[in-house]
Amino acid sequence: MATPLLRNRKILTRILVGVVALLVLIPLLLSVINWNFAKPWISERVSEATGRAFAIHGDLVLSWRKPAQTEVGWRRLLPWPHLRAHDLELGNPLWATTGPTMAKVPQVDFVLNPLALLQKKVSVSGLILTEPDLVLELGKEGQNNWTFKKKDASQAPSPWQLDLRDLSLNEGTVRLVDPVRKADVTTRIDTLDDGSIVWKISGKLDKDTVSGDGKAGALLSLQERDTRYPVEAQLKVGNSTLVARGTLTNPRHISALDVQLKITGASMAHLFPFSGIVLPDTPRFSTEGRVVGSLARDNFHLRYEKFTGKVGNSDIGGTLEYLRKEPRPLLRGEVVSNHLSLKDLGALVGSDSAEEKKKRGDKTRQPPDKVLPVAQFRSERWDKIDAQVRFTGKKIIREESIPIDDLVTTVRLDNGALSLAPLNFGVAGGRFNAELDIDGKREPARARMQVTARGIQLNRLFPKAESMRASLGQIHVNAALSASGNSLAALAASANGEIKGFITEGTISKFILEAMGLNLGSLVVTQIFGDRQVRLNCLAGDFSVKDGLMQARTFVVDTEDAIIGVEGQINLARETLGLTILPESKGLRVISLRSPLHVRGTFKQPDVGVDKGIVAMKAGAATLLGTLATPLAALLALINPGPDQKSPCAQLLAMAKEKPVAPPAEATRTKQKKGVQ
Repeated sequence: MATPLLRNRKILTRILVGVVALLVLIPLLLSVINWNFAKPWISERVSEATGRAFAIHGDLVLSWRKPAQTEVGWRRLLPWPHLRAHDLELGNPLWATTGPTMAKVPQVDFVLNPLALLQKKVSVSGLILTEPDLVLELGKEGQNNWTFKKKDASQAPSPWQLDLRDLSLNEGTVRLVDPVRKADVTTRIDTLDDGSIVWKISGKLDKDTVSGDGKAGALLSLQERDTRYPVEAQLKVGNSTLVARGTLTNPRHISALDVQLKITGASMAHLFPFSGIVLPDTPRFSTEGRVVGSLARDNFHLRYEKFTGKVGNSDIGGTLEYLRKEPRPLLRGEVVSNHLSLKDLGALVGSDSAEEKKKRGDKTRQPPDKVLPVAQFRSERWDKIDAQVRFTGKKIIREESIPIDDLVTTVRLDNGALSLAPLNFGVAGGRFNAELDIDGKREPARARMQVTARGIQLNRLFPKAESMRASLGQIHVNAALSASGNSLAALAASANGEIKGFITEGTISKFILEAMGLNLGSLVVTQIFGDRQVRLNCLAGDFSVKDGLMQARTFVVDTEDAIIGVEGQINLARETLGLTILPESKGLRVISLRSPLHVRGTFKQPDVGVDKGIVAMKAGAATLLGTLATPLAALLALINPGPDQKSPCAQLLAMAKEKPVAPPAEATRTKQKKGVQ
């Protein structure tokens, strides 16, 4: 008879054999079971979770694999299930325009950690997607097809967690479609034998061709947050090229990005379609610098540090920072040019040549008879981002005839409103200070401008004029203008406000004044014996501006020898001149053909001439007197009696120093569009 101890041993042995048999038989049974019966249940659960149609059209197969090498002890003896599903398909939302299907995957493989299920954790490793075909689409109202249905907030959170350990793709395809930006770009992705990922990009963005390629290091583990993965990429969009080389940390959330980035292109404005950053039109450019930051959803920020480069013939450098915030992202920083070519600034306002416009892809045609640029502002972009960027041009490289020394401004964008305040230039030894505001959310845009110019030196303003090299005196200007329009030409054509200027006591070239007065005697003598200086009592100008028409209310030059008045108007819409210069001598002038001087023509082709009728009358009188009387009598007709006149300087300067005013920009009109288009 068996003892109780022996019986207990037999029972335990049978139990152990049964457990071992179960451990062997259960995997075998699970392996031979046709798991396709579970497909409807799985498809239903996925559809409920995503709010989309989901189906497994092919077979669902279970096999067993060795556990991960990280497992130790008895855990290494327990096999892990390996699942393979064929022909998976996930549907699109109803609004999608790319068809009913968002994703097709011919084959999906993954290994499941069975022990983690005891902790209500779905731990997946070795996830392999073979030839996935994924279509990502952005909607016209800002929605996207990769954001799935959210769980009702009233429902308790699920106790189950998903733990994705690693991922690889075998020749996958990802297509991105954005009808708003007119983008349709396809990326081919593959995993090499060493685990590294390579990709190629092709497609269209608006009318530009998109191409590129890249490579990233092997994603050994999506859970290692401190591991840096090498990244290389090159992207070409139209005439713009971006080349990046560096590392990213925690690729699951891209918490840290550190790359060296080089950007080249025909114009900085061309970067907007794929970056969303509003930049001005420029000549061809190239910049290079370090980009650091985070692409995490809740902490998206990038910093382009200490970049350097060239824009046209100008050097450029600085640091810019991009912050994703609500309601709009923000671009801030500082940009400096040590040697700024004045010619390179022309692209900003559309005043560059037709050839230069062609190089940067601008199809705007400037009318051949117009000076003011007709290129339209890109104001539809201004509300896509806010900006606070300080720009400094330390030294202006320019022609000798344009005496601009330096430039400092702060560019701000705030909900579609552009501000350049301050906008300061060093001009001919003085300062030109302005504040410009353009509200781009209005149609047409509304603009206001305040201008103050102080200490501009006459002899530096016209450095090429021989007669001005010894001239003294400083120019001071105040202006206030408002306007509406979508180009500089349109703004000028609708401008309203006042422009006031004056020159205080000093000296000015007698040659210039005699030329304005057309005193032929002094003109000839000065040309032969050299120039002399004339004491300037004052110069004062006061123009009203209404609907683009500048009217000279007062413009007087008072010297010790003469008072010169200017009458007439300047039409900013038609770009025409209609001024009359009226000289009045204060003393006896010999051989003076004192007559009005007319300034006519256009900004493009101005025309200066005398009133030929008055000159002919005086010459005729001289001829008649020479015939009937003595030669002395003939000379009387060419003598300017020059009555003694009291200087009007005190009154003129007081008036010129009055603060100019401009009506609200909303009240300006755009009637004079004809001639500026």
